[in-house]
Amino acid sequence: MHALVVFFDAEADQAVRSLWRRIGARSELPPHLTYAAAGTIGPKVRAELREDLSRLWLPDVWLQTLSATGSTLQLGAVVDAELLAVHSAVHDVLAGRVKNPHGRHLPGTWVPHCTLVDGEDDEVRAAFAELHPITPIRAKTREMAIVDTQTGSIDPLRNASTAPR
Repeated sequence: MHALVVFFDAEADQAVRSLWRRIGARSELPPHLTYAAAGTIGPKVRAELREDLSRLWLPDVWLQTLSATGSTLQLGAVVDAELLAVHSAVHDVLAGRVKNPHGRHLPGTWVPHCTLVDGEDDEVRAAFAELHPITPIRAKTREMAIVDTQTGSIDPLRNASTAPR
């Protein structure tokens, strides 16, 4: 599966990693927020995303809601008009051009978050108890990229230093 993600600035990255250390969690990827996922996001679509993203401002995200869904503990992002506008723009490019889009990332169903731990129910409950109450984290976008979730390879689409002002 391919996922379109944003990686956070150094300060937010370290804040999330600190939470991971507190609960003994590990991740193959740096802390991130997933905008979209599909079976395949091919080269042509990636080129279109690069073009469209070059014109978009990627908003900061406030990670401040601790929640457990099933066997996942996540740090939820505050949803505002700017975040939804970027999400919608991304999906306008992806619509009808990717194989097997993942439903939970589509507009109207997307719950933006950074995963803290995937585990057994008791592990999630213990992690929640350890981290609650949570101190909000302001996460600035460092980079937007396509991640191959099977191999871990990262294809950068846009670096924050190339963002429009």
